[in-house]
Amino acid sequence: MASTKKPIRSQPKRDIVVIGASSGGIAALLEFVKSLPEDFPAPIFVVQHMAPYIHSVLPQLLSHVSPLQVKHPHDGEDIQPGIIYVAPPDHHLLIENNKALVKRGPKENRFRPSVDALFRSAAYSYGPRVIGVVLTGYLDDGTSGLWCIQRLGGITVVQDPQDAVSPAMPTNALEFVEADHIVPLADLAALLVKLTAQPAPAQPRVAKEDLNRIEIELTIAKHDDAFEMGIIKKGELTPFTCPDCHGALTKLIEGKLIRFRCHTGHAYTISALLSEVNESVESMLYQSMRGLEESKMLLQSLGEYFAKDGQQHVANIFLTKAEQTGRQARIVHDSIFEHTIFSGDTVPHNRKQK
Repeated sequence: MASTKKPIRSQPKRDIVVIGASSGGIAALLEFVKSLPEDFPAPIFVVQHMAPYIHSVLPQLLSHVSPLQVKHPHDGEDIQPGIIYVAPPDHHLLIENNKALVKRGPKENRFRPSVDALFRSAAYSYGPRVIGVVLTGYLDDGTSGLWCIQRLGGITVVQDPQDAVSPAMPTNALEFVEADHIVPLADLAALLVKLTAQPAPAQPRVAKEDLNRIEIELTIAKHDDAFEMGIIKKGELTPFTCPDCHGALTKLIEGKLIRFRCHTGHAYTISALLSEVNESVESMLYQSMRGLEESKMLLQSLGEYFAKDGQQHVANIFLTKAEQTGRQARIVHDSIFEHTIFSGDTVPHNRKQK
């Protein structure tokens, strides 16, 4: 008689690891990967912020000290356990249907690759199977993505800010995400070995509207049309404009975290937006100072010309105007040096560590 028993399915493990780093990240990654065992059971996906125009040798650097294979994946590549996949310069690294996607979607927090884009894609596709790790870096790329990982049932890990070369990324993550683990870099590899041996819990219930917004943001990262997908309807339209393309910005809320997306797809947290706007203000002030100084030089030259020509009355008019313009240039000059770059990183943080 044929057996009526159903085959036993093994419960999935926490077998997707995503890591984000920025300033100080290369040294941190080198220290981390050399501590991994050669039989590490999960793929590891890494976003390290870097200039878009460089030829990245990060996989080669990590390969020299890691027992695992390290590579830049190609778009659509099947992912395998025990391999470290590093985002190539000027491309987002995403995960979908057990494949690595390499795309040139809009920048997030002024970066491509973006930590948030990677984390969001992993959370959406794998939920509780994901382990998200935020390492050293400036500003707060990774905070939104880590929140999304936790929201969809994954494990969140943050490098102890006191252990980080640049503590802003870990500090900002901890401001908005109650991390499951806060560890020094030296303990990270052992923690991941332990976590990847654990079974993943059931998928938590998430509002359909939240899942729909995450899906749209992932589609944007793959370089599809944000406007046609209705991203501006997923939040509150603001009077602010995108520093990159000057498109309208929509405010999105994730827990206590406020973010902005423009209708062309660029995304910013408050810290990134403030930093970008302040840089733009400084640039405009320099342009104003340059214009005033050039006006002064021209007026001075004309005044000297008319003085040599014996038209002292006319010369005095130009020389007086040159002096006035010089004073205006000095005011703008002083304003530039009094102008403080302000972002969320300049605000004192009060948080409780677990």
